[in-house]
Amino acid sequence: MTTHDAQQIEAANASDRTPVVFVHGLWLLPSSWDRWAAHFEKAGYAPVSLSWPDDPETVEEANEHPEVFAGKTVGQVADHLQQLIGSLTRKPAIIGHSFGGLLTQILAGRGLSAASVAIDPAPFRGVLPLPISSLRAAAPVLTNPANRNRAVPLTYDQFRYSFANAVSEEEAKELYETFAVPAPGAPLFQAATANINPWTEAKVDTENPDRGPLLIVSGEKDHTVPWALSHASFKRQQHNPGVTEIVEIKDRGHALTIDHGWQKVADTALSFVRRFV
Repeated sequence: MTTHDAQQIEAANASDRTPVVFVHGLWLLPSSWDRWAAHFEKAGYAPVSLSWPDDPETVEEANEHPEVFAGKTVGQVADHLQQLIGSLTRKPAIIGHSFGGLLTQILAGRGLSAASVAIDPAPFRGVLPLPISSLRAAAPVLTNPANRNRAVPLTYDQFRYSFANAVSEEEAKELYETFAVPAPGAPLFQAATANINPWTEAKVDTENPDRGPLLIVSGEKDHTVPWALSHASFKRQQHNPGVTEIVEIKDRGHALTIDHGWQKVADTALSFVRRFV
């Protein structure tokens, strides 16, 4: 647990507010949620932006020491987050982006969430589409098997395609410089092989009646997790007795949680959470 994690958890427990846990995905840090955290705090919630194991505090530190990200797996991160959430005295809402969206669904499937929002979530076992744009977005990692045990940074051009295709060149460069960090390769290999590995960690208990309400958010122009993947996750989650909804945000790419239009996405998530928590 980082100092930042501990401080947020302590503050949430000391308040009379429902916690909202934010879970980042690959190539980002908890600080990518800072504006969301302030927005949800203003709305009356206790924001908690949780780290993955060994996350550095800053983007600068992350880029100076990429090796700290290497080797992290989906299961390891999910167990780490579960332990941190267990320190909260109230059941939280959980909001995650990309692989954070997959982790959100894993945690909800473990009965840890009062309401969940998975934004452009990475696929899990049973999600079958393989869009060409997703394969291209993952290619910087998947084309080299040695990357499974490495931390892999994105070049600007790779970030532009995978995250920032729906914003201007100027904004794309600003997002890259402000937010982009190396990421472990293992989760992408786990997601890519989930449907041929019965023991994969990239799996979700979609039928647990304690899962709670779930909203899946899809960016219309997302190359990394296009509608076909988000909708396939939604179809799998519809087996659950809880409320399951999906919404598409027009003209938005994979950077929809950090780009200039973040507040529209945040308000979509906030409206859903408010209905149940």
